Formats: sequence, C-alpha cells, structure tokens
Amino acid sequence: MTDKTTHPPLAPAFAQLGVRNSLLRALAEMKFQTPSEIQSLLIPRAMAGVDILGQARTGTGKTAAFGVPVLCKAQPGIATQALILVPTRELAVQMEIELKRLGQFTPLRTVAVYGGQRITAQMKFLRQNPEILVGTPGRVIDLLDRKIISLNNARFIVLDEVDRMLDIGFRKDIRNILSRVTSVRRKLQAREDENEQLEASESPADRHDIDQSAPADDSGSAAPVQLIFVSATLSPEIEGLARRYMSEPIEKLIARGSDEKPTVEKVEQRYFAVQPWDKYVLLRLLLQREQPDLAIVFCRTKRGAEKLAKRLTHDGIECREIHGNLAQNKRDRVMKSFRTGKFDVLIATDLASRGIDVADITHIINYDIPQDPEVYVHRVGRTARMGAQGKAFTFVSRDQGGELTKIERLINIMIPQATLEGFEPSPTPHDWKENKPVAGESPAKVAAPAAGPSVKRGLGSKIPVTRRHRRRR
Repeated sequence: MTDKTTHPPLAPAFAQLGVRNSLLRALAEMKFQTPSEIQSLLIPRAMAGVDILGQARTGTGKTAAFGVPVLCKAQPGIATQALILVPTRELAVQMEIELKRLGQFTPLRTVAVYGGQRITAQMKFLRQNPEILVGTPGRVIDLLDRKIISLNNARFIVLDEVDRMLDIGFRKDIRNILSRVTSVRRKLQAREDENEQLEASESPADRHDIDQSAPADDSGSAAPVQLIFVSATLSPEIEGLARRYMSEPIEKLIARGSDEKPTVEKVEQRYFAVQPWDKYVLLRLLLQREQPDLAIVFCRTKRGAEKLAKRLTHDGIECREIHGNLAQNKRDRVMKSFRTGKFDVLIATDLASRGIDVADITHIINYDIPQDPEVYVHRVGRTARMGAQGKAFTFVSRDQGGELTKIERLINIMIPQATLEGFEPSPTPHDWKENKPVAGESPAKVAAPAAGPSVKRGLGSKIPVTRRHRRRR
C-alpha cells in the first residue's frame, strides 16, 4: 500500500541552509517556507560549529534560528546534549512547545524545567534522559546540585534573551552553570590569569568569573561546547560579558536594522497624553473602539495588574491577569486560555514581556510606560510576530516625557501622538495628591465619556462565542 497522506512541500530555501529532511518536514508543517533574515544568517554558521552572538528584532524567528541547528546536530540517546537557558518560566514553557514542534519528526526529546513546580513532577520526564533541556537558571542549578542532571555531555549551550540573562540579576547564576562545563571553565580560568589586574579592580562580588560554589568536575569531555547567545537588544557591556565565555572564532550576526530600530517595522506605534486619573477611562474606551482579537495590557506592578483586571471584569470586559504572585499552575492555565482564545485581554506585568509567542496578538497597550526603554522593545515585540500587523499604544502623563524620549532614542523613530474620539480629559480629582489617590480610594471616579454611535458593545463576555472561543495556533 502507498501512503496517500498529503504533506506540505518541503521548503527549498531551508534545505539550502543545510537543514536535514526531518526538520524540513516539520518546518513545512509549521508553514515556514522562507527563512527570516536571522534564520538565514544564524543557521548555517551554527551548523558550522562556531560560537555566535545573534541580534534580531523581536518576533523574527530567533527560536527556530538556534533550534533548527541544535536539533540537526544532536544525537539521539545522549542526555542533556543541549541546554537552553531562558529568564522566565513562561518562556521555558513556550520554548519547549516550539522545539517539540520543530523536532516532531525526530527521536529527540525536549523537556522544560523551571521553578513553581515540584522537582518530583519533572523527574518522570528527566528519567527519560532528554537530549534537549530548556530551563530557568535557578531550577537548573538546583538540579545540578542534586546531581539529577549533568553537563558532562553538553555540546550546545544557548542563552535566549542574553541581555536579561547577563544582567545583574542572573549574572552569578549563569557563571555558576557555565563554569560546570569543562571547556568553558578552562577558558575562564585562563582569561582570569591573563586579566588578573583588571579583575582586581572589580567589586568582590564580581571578582571571579567562576562561581566558587560550583564543583570542579573534570570528568566530562574537554571538547569545546558551542555557545549561541541571542537577543533583540545587545549593549556593548552585555556583548563584552558574553564574549568572556566564548571561544574563537566568535561571529556576531545582526539582522538588518535590529541595532538601529529594534521594534518591528509593522507595529503601528502611538502614544496618548493622559493624566493618571484618566487612564482607566481611556483604556476602556480604547478597547471598545479597537476591538482587538488578542491584547496585552502592561502594568508596572503586580498590585496594579490585579486592580486593573478587577475593574475591567466588573465593567464587562473579560480578562485575566498574570504576574509573579500567581502560583505557577494558575499562570500556566491563564496562558493556555489566552493562547486558545478563551479570553481576549491579558493584564500583565513585565513577566510576560519577553518570549511569550502567542499567535494573533493584535494590540499591545502600555498602561504604565516602562522606565527601561529596552523593556518597551520587548513589550511591543509581543505583537506583529513573523510579519503580521500589530498596534502598540502607550499612555504617557505630563511628567513622563523623559521616559518617552528615551524610548524614541532607542528605537530611532518619533512616536506620533494619538487622539481618541469621545475621550475628554477630566479635571484633577479632589482626592488626588502627589499623583496618587487617597488610600483606599479608586484613582478615577469620573464617569466614562459616552461612546459614539459606532460603539455598540464591549469586549470579553459580549463577544460572540464563535469568535471569542475560536482556537488559535
């Protein structure tokens, strides 16, 4: 009998990059026909085995850019050949899903490990000796200390969102993990000897590249481990830190325009000049007018996200919040429901600004403008994924012009101001002091402006079930 099952045609453009047939078939199933620029740059050089620093705009397919060569070169049956480190639990889950899709026609196994879950729950998957491990630094260190996993077989180490992974918060953990890889540790020791005078000028906490708590295990192979570090933004300081771990030849691959204008070109970006007490009214009216398929509203604090989600729900706009105070199982449920379209508005802290790859996000709303302009890049990058269209709106108060200017300098464009028909600024509430409401009082007690005749319904529960619950890939 012949197999009459129809399969999408394999993409010759990926085949020319040296990708093997099992991966080509998966790429075709995922409707990848033409590689993005970062994929065209990174895949062949990663296949050649060199250490790589990659920079490309958010939403241009960086996961496939490093995932395809790792899956092509990994050998079945050898545990933890590849370790992919990511900054957040949500990104670990998303990365696992993406790599499993890419490797669906190979015998290779991918497992994600992260905090918020019991180690015993992850043990049943680790006992299968997966070839590829995706994890957050804290959980990976825990597993290494317990000797549940080992890096003796490591051939590939990937740092996604490397600018975040090598900042002050994660720097010590990354040193701890990488210093357990024999070839990296020896390189760091040699560099430490060469730069003893420079190292002596650093603070005690940063004086050694090698974490002294990491065991010196020389039992593994001394063969060089290939390092691939990627991000949407890459400052000179982070690049310098990254190169400490790498071996020559090191190739820096930059997709056109990513170092000049790191936001995706197809994102329509606007800002609203609005005072703090009017922000909620403006948000509600904006959601009613725009009717987004999927939207993320970013807040600066966990408490702010909770309060905003509660107010929107009370006003008939179905939404959920996600932030660090939620238990991991609830965060997983929220993200799963958002991906499948069970609700349309996600209220998030910057926990969700990196690495959340959800199809069909049409709108990003910065309810609170970020203080760090690079955070803006990653927030906005949640929309306009892989060439789609998207919109980003930022609420800016009178005293936040400096934050807006920093963002414009980073992305190298002037963000135009937007206006919304039907929205009228209100006077300062009597209970407003120093830009904050009196304790226990809501920040806005003004009535919402009347919606124009074109606004006939709200969002969430008022959206037809056929649209609200349609599944999204």
